[in-house]
Amino acid sequence: MTSISRLFNLNDSNWGRGSGSGNEPPRRPNDNNDGGRNNNNGGPPDLDELWRDFNRRLGALFGKRRGGGGLRGGGDGGRFPPSSPRRAGVGVGVVIAIVVALWLASGVYIVPEGQVAVVTQFGKYHETARPGIQWRLPYPIQSHDIVNQSQLRTIEVGFRNNSRSKVLQESLMLTDDENIVDIQFVVQYRLKENGARDYLFNNRGPDEAVKQAAETAMREVVGRKKMDFVLYEGRTEVASEVATLMQQIMDLYGTGVLISTVAIQNAQPPEQVQAAFDDAVKAGQDRERQINEGQAYANDVVPRASGAASRLLQEAEGYRQRVTENAEGDAARFRQVLDAYRKAPQVTRDRLYLETMQQIFSSTSKVLVDTRSGSNLLYLPLDKLMQQVSQESAAAARSSAAGAGHPSSSGGAAGSSLPQPLSGTPSSDANSLRDALRSRDRNAR
Repeated sequence: MTSISRLFNLNDSNWGRGSGSGNEPPRRPNDNNDGGRNNNNGGPPDLDELWRDFNRRLGALFGKRRGGGGLRGGGDGGRFPPSSPRRAGVGVGVVIAIVVALWLASGVYIVPEGQVAVVTQFGKYHETARPGIQWRLPYPIQSHDIVNQSQLRTIEVGFRNNSRSKVLQESLMLTDDENIVDIQFVVQYRLKENGARDYLFNNRGPDEAVKQAAETAMREVVGRKKMDFVLYEGRTEVASEVATLMQQIMDLYGTGVLISTVAIQNAQPPEQVQAAFDDAVKAGQDRERQINEGQAYANDVVPRASGAASRLLQEAEGYRQRVTENAEGDAARFRQVLDAYRKAPQVTRDRLYLETMQQIFSSTSKVLVDTRSGSNLLYLPLDKLMQQVSQESAAAARSSAAGAGHPSSSGGAAGSSLPQPLSGTPSSDANSLRDALRSRDRNAR
C-alpha cells in the first residue's frame, strides 16, 4: 500500500519527472518553445506528460504483479512491456470496474423500523420499500425518499405553542345564530398503511392541506350550531363531526392521511365582549337556579298535597260506604221488625217496650220501687250501683287532677276553685244508700 500511494501521489513534486532510482524511465526533455520555462527545475509538467506518466506507472504496477520481474524497462521476465498499450487498457478497465462497483454500491440503503421508502425511477413512482436493508438502481436512474409512516403528526389551528399565542384569522368563527366564537383546536393525524405514495406525489404540501381542511371543516360545523351549544355541551359532538368531515376531504384529495383525533383546546367568545358575555352567563345561571329551586319546592309540596287529597278521598269513600251500609242495615232491620209486627203486633209491641226500657235503665242510677204491690221481697241491684259509683268517683278524680295541672288564669293556686273529691268510699256510699231505702220501705208500710 505504501508503494501504491507513493506511485499515485499527485502532491509529490517529483511525480512524472523520475526519481533517479532506475525504477522509472527518465523524463523526456522538454522541447516546447517555452524558452526553457517548463524544465525539470521549473513549474508543473503539461497534461500530455502527466497522462503518459500515469499510464507508465499504472502499467508498471500491473506488470510487477503479473510478471514479478521488476519495473525496469528491459522487460526481463515481464509478460508485457511497460510501454505496451494493452497494459494501459487493462489498467483503465480495472479503474472503470472499480468505479462501476462503487456506483452500484451507492444504491444500497437502509429503511428504519416504522418507516417506508418510496422509490422513483426517472422521477416516476416505482415501488414502496419496507423496513430493512434495500437496494435500488443508483442515481440518476432511481432514487428514494424515506417517509415516517407511524409518526403521529400534530397541527395547531387558532394558536401556536400555547393558548395565549392566538391567531385570530384562524380562530374566529361565525355560528348559526350570528354570534362569533373563538375556537382553538388541535388535529392529530398519521399516514395510512399504503398512503406514503399519495402523501408525496398527490399534493404539493400535504401538511398545509391538512391544516386548511381542518379550518374549513371547523367553520362548516360551527356555522350549523348555536353559540351556547358550541361553547358548552356540544364540544365533543363538534369535534367528532369535524374529524369525520376532515377525513372525507382528505380522501377526496387523495392525500393518504388518516385523521386520528380532533381536540378543542379552548372555546370562548371574543375578548372584546367577554365581560358582557360573563354577565349574560351569570344571569342565565341565576335563572336556572331559581327554576331549580321552584321545581324542588313543587316536588316537595305537590306530592304532599296529592297524598292529602288521596287520603281525603279514601276517607270520604269509607264514610260513604259506612253510612250506606248502616242505612241499608237499619232498613233491613226495620223490614224484619215490620214483618214480625205484622205477624204478632202485641208481642212485638211489648218486646220493643222492654228493649227500650232496658236501654234506658242501663244508664241510670235511680231505683224505682212500686209500693202498691203486696210483695215483701225487694230486689236492689247493689252491684250495679256500686260499680256506677266507682266509675263516677274515678271520673271526678281525673277531672280534679287535670284542673290541678292547669290552674286558672284569674288568680293563683290558693284562690282558684277546684273541684273537691267525694268524701267517703264506695262501700260507705252503698251502705248509706241501703239504709235510706230500708227506712223508706218501713215508712211506706
